[in-house]
Amino acid sequence: MSTREEASASAVSWAAIIAGALAATAVTVILLVVGTGVGISIVSPWYGAGASAAAVGVSALIWLVVVQWISSGLGGFLAGRLRTKWVRLHAHEIFFRDTAHGFLAWSLASVAGALLFASATASTVSGVARGATEAAAVGLSQAAQAAINNGQDTGNALAYFTDTLFRPANPGDESNAGQSRTEAARILARSIQGGQVALAPADATYLAQIVAVRTGLGPAEAQQRVDAVANQLNDAQQKLRQTADAARKQIARLSMVLALSMLIGAFIASAAAALGGRIRDEY
Repeated sequence: MSTREEASASAVSWAAIIAGALAATAVTVILLVVGTGVGISIVSPWYGAGASAAAVGVSALIWLVVVQWISSGLGGFLAGRLRTKWVRLHAHEIFFRDTAHGFLAWSLASVAGALLFASATASTVSGVARGATEAAAVGLSQAAQAAINNGQDTGNALAYFTDTLFRPANPGDESNAGQSRTEAARILARSIQGGQVALAPADATYLAQIVAVRTGLGPAEAQQRVDAVANQLNDAQQKLRQTADAARKQIARLSMVLALSMLIGAFIASAAAALGGRIRDEY
C-alpha cells in the first residue's frame, strides 16, 4: 500500500521550485542594481578620469557571472531545503530529486529573467523607434524646406570628401562651385561598388579635369587629388568593416562566456539543492 501511495504522489514539489526561482530572480535584480550603481560610480565624463571603457566592460562581465552563480546557488539551496522530505527512498533517489529541483528552480528563474529582459528590451526599442521616426519626420521636413529655400541638395554624406576635391591651391571665388561639387558627389556615389569606390577611367579623368579647372592645379596634381580622395573613402570603409568585425567577435565571445556561465550556474543550483536536501534530512 505504501508503494501505491508513493507512486501516486508526484516527485516534483512545485512550491519549493517556485520559491527558489523567485528568490534567485529577486537576488539577481538586487545585485544587478548594485552593480549598475558601482559601474556608474567608477566612470567619469571627464577625459582621462575614471575607469577605461575596457575595464568597465570586463568588470561588468565578471559581475554578471558572479550574479548568475550567487543567485543560482541561493535559489537551488532553497528549492532543495524547502522540498517535502521523502521517506522509504534510497539515498541516490533522494539526491537525484534534490538536484532535479535545484535545476528546475534555476530553469524557471532563467526563463523569468529572459522574459523580463525581453519585455524591457522591446519597450526600449519601441521608444527609440518612435523617437527616431519623429526625428526623421522633422529632419525630412527641415531638409525639404532648406532645399526649397536654397535650391541645393542637403544631407550629402560625401560633402566632406567633395569639398576636399575642390580645395584650391590659391583660394578664390567659389560662388560657382556648387554645381561642380554636386556633380562630383553624384559620380563618387555612383562609383561605390561593394563598399569600395571604383572610379571608371572616364569618370576619373572627368573629375580630374573639373578639379584642375576649379582649383588651378595641374592635370597630374588634380588626378593625384582624385585618387587620394578615393583612397580616403576606401580607407574609411575598411575601418568601418574592421570595427564591425571586432564588434562581431566581441559579441560572439560574450555570448559564449555567458552561456558557459549559465551552465555553471545550473550545476551550482543543482549542487546547492543537494546540499539543502541533505541539511533538510539531517535536521
